[in-house]
Amino acid sequence: MAVGRLSRIRRNLRRAYESSTQEPPEPVVVEPPVEEPSPESHSSTMSRDDAEVPHVLRLAAAWSWRLIVVGVIGYVLLRFFGTIRIVVIPLSIALLLSALLTPAVGWLLRFRFPRSLATGLVLVAGLGAVVGTLTMVVTQFVDGLPELSQNATVGIRQIQTWLREGPLHLDDEQFNTALITGQQWLDQNTQALTTGAVSTAATVFELFTGALLVLFSTFFFLRDGRNIWRFTVRLFPVNARWRMADAGEASWQTLVAYVRATVLVAFIDAVGIGLFLVIFHVPFPFPLAALVFLGAFIPIVGATVSGAVAILVALVDSGWVTALIILGVVIAVQQVEGHILQPLIMGRAVAIHPLAVIIGIAGGVVLAGITGALVAVPLIAVLNTAVRRLTADHHRPEPPPEAVVVRSETP
Repeated sequence: MAVGRLSRIRRNLRRAYESSTQEPPEPVVVEPPVEEPSPESHSSTMSRDDAEVPHVLRLAAAWSWRLIVVGVIGYVLLRFFGTIRIVVIPLSIALLLSALLTPAVGWLLRFRFPRSLATGLVLVAGLGAVVGTLTMVVTQFVDGLPELSQNATVGIRQIQTWLREGPLHLDDEQFNTALITGQQWLDQNTQALTTGAVSTAATVFELFTGALLVLFSTFFFLRDGRNIWRFTVRLFPVNARWRMADAGEASWQTLVAYVRATVLVAFIDAVGIGLFLVIFHVPFPFPLAALVFLGAFIPIVGATVSGAVAILVALVDSGWVTALIILGVVIAVQQVEGHILQPLIMGRAVAIHPLAVIIGIAGGVVLAGITGALVAVPLIAVLNTAVRRLTADHHRPEPPPEAVVVRSETP
């Protein structure tokens, strides 16, 4: 037993000695992975080549190609709308008329009129008012045209006398040369003027079909406008429907407010200028007031052009003193309109910067003539409201898909 125990002790000592004399194993050094040099400027760079490009240049390039894409899409849309302008323009006018006549339809509906009957009555009454006004304007113009022609002849003779005896001192030879030049210009452009007249005659059918489309579209917009909008909203993704419905309702309220305010401002302008035309016995006071009323629907530009026509008629018929008085009246009315009526009546809901108004009118004239100028400003106002509603933080959680509904039509 003692010998076995001594043998085990000896083996343990030998193992301890051998373990102490062996060299410790070298530690395993794990080298960190070699990282590729990453771009140091912006996290959006995808390669080392992008990192070598200055940040400003990369930012400008990113904006450039996005603007090119937006520009191409906008150009395609404009060409498309230009191709179908015979449909787009009547629909735009119908929307404006619907915004104007909607309160009258709502008033009849409160008296338990059927919706179709109320819409028909309002549309017929509005059409009768327009036809009656145009008939009165044409009648007064035809009755007063001979007298105006005589006064215009006298005015032209006064201008001729002023050109000869005034500061210019034009002699008969120079005056005749100017007349001959004007006659030659008319002769050279007779073909172009005739072609334009023929082209205008050829568009009578288009005007007739456009007028019918305006009437039918206005009727159905007034009667089924909310149902049409509900159908349109259903075309969007479910989670976006409530935002589209909210933006559409706000845009429609903006359009209604704009049309109401424009009609009221135009009426005040027409009454103010027409009253002074009557006081100073300027011919065609009612047609000129109607022209001022229609011109007021084109902000800034329309009032200026219609006022210039009234001043010209006053100059030809009553002399430069009356013309200067009418000029002062037009300027005063425009100042009251721009600084008092527009902010007070329209309010901040449809407030648009004057630069946006001018650019919109210019673009509308280039694209669609007078109709484009008429539609440009309300279109900008509606788009302004819609974009603000769509981009605003509503602080409202996204509803579940089954809870997204569109507001039903009120009877």
